[in-house]
Amino acid sequence: MITERFIGAAVSWGTRQIQRRVPYSPSNPYLEGAFAPVSGETTSTRLIVRGSIPREPQGILTRIGPNPIQVENPAIYHWFTGDGMVHGVRLRDGLAEWYRSRWVGTDSVNRRLDRPLVPGPRHGVRDVVNTNVIGHAGNLWALVEAGAIPVMLDRELNTVRHAYFASPLAQAYTAHPHRDPRTGELHAICYDSMSRNKVRHVVIDSQGLVVRDLAIPVKHGPMIHDCAITDRYVLIFDLPITFSFGALLRGATFPYRWNRRHPARVGLLPRTGALEQLRWFEVEPCHIFHTANAFELDDGSVIVDAVVYQKVFDRSPQGLEASQTRFERWRLNPTSGRVERRVYSDCKQEFPRSDERRATRPHRYAYTIGIDVEHIGPQPVYRHDLETGRVLRQDFGGRYIPSEAVFVPRTADGAEDDGWLLSYVYDMETDKSAVVIINGQDFEGEPQAIIQLPVRVPLTFHGNWIPDESLMA
Repeated sequence: MITERFIGAAVSWGTRQIQRRVPYSPSNPYLEGAFAPVSGETTSTRLIVRGSIPREPQGILTRIGPNPIQVENPAIYHWFTGDGMVHGVRLRDGLAEWYRSRWVGTDSVNRRLDRPLVPGPRHGVRDVVNTNVIGHAGNLWALVEAGAIPVMLDRELNTVRHAYFASPLAQAYTAHPHRDPRTGELHAICYDSMSRNKVRHVVIDSQGLVVRDLAIPVKHGPMIHDCAITDRYVLIFDLPITFSFGALLRGATFPYRWNRRHPARVGLLPRTGALEQLRWFEVEPCHIFHTANAFELDDGSVIVDAVVYQKVFDRSPQGLEASQTRFERWRLNPTSGRVERRVYSDCKQEFPRSDERRATRPHRYAYTIGIDVEHIGPQPVYRHDLETGRVLRQDFGGRYIPSEAVFVPRTADGAEDDGWLLSYVYDMETDKSAVVIINGQDFEGEPQAIIQLPVRVPLTFHGNWIPDESLMA
């Protein structure tokens, strides 16, 4: 039941919405069209389904991203800075039980919505939490990098408290921790906009306790959005997007810019080793926002698969600008000290994912979505066969835009492609979204199921499949 005070409501077919006026301006592409913020929170318990939802997945498919309640100056609004809203579709026994959307209840959001503040420690100048949502240590967590600490959510996506998992710490975390499926640990490289001469390797154990917090010296305040882990190492991407005082003084809401004076390098740090064991590998200037997976070879080399930008954040004050992106495999060769790069695909794409059961180990398949920030429109989901080099496409049609596709395995020990790809897909014609379920072993075939949602889910950042078994009873 929804008990919050609201301005307007719409109730039909099991759908309830808490509405709030959300202004936007056509002068900013990240406030219009598929990116435009929705006007309120929604609960829908009657979802129309085409096809057949598989019975095996039991859990919540989450998404999170910016959904600003108000924008003071649309001309300088940056996509990365909007108030967070989390979305979820609950699957159980072959049914779609509900769709929910909720603002992440940080102090600034709750004050605007006239709601009470939630408990827990605070950190950082800004309290926006809008970038990723994961399950860990029996709970759901909304994440952001560079400042605010994680926010705990309940099973219906409502905000519970601020917390550094089960630790008493109050410091910056990351949007992209990586879980080792064998130990249950979360590994992260964390940076803080208020402390620009170091980053931290933070390890959270399966119970939510910090078991490692190692400071690593850096220069210029690099933006390190993602990392990668192997069985023995964590990879640190110290690349040329850094904090810019000039952009800050000019009024930028997101003061990180391409810095041609910042050397590009990748660090290889033993997961339990000392700082003196960190080894840096130089690489050509480029940037990585997201990795798919990493692993080690018998000769000691380290492999990482990622989407690589030639250059980014060098022109637009509002978000990503046009840049060549490629899906690449990097080999960090300890003998030569070089990074050897192989291009698997040079089409414009982002949000690489793989079967997370294979994390830290060799994998065969990786999934990305097409993205072109100059021409937002229909795009495919790609499947990369890293053994054969073959790339398959799932095209939804001439009016559909997918979000990051998440792989859900059928069983714990099944084949790497035995499962489903789930993606929130936006219909440009109806201005509504759906969750599309693709059979992993029939990737180019018709979707197995389409769960129609009563509203649009804005093009957002990240989400994950949160199985019931990972949450406390």
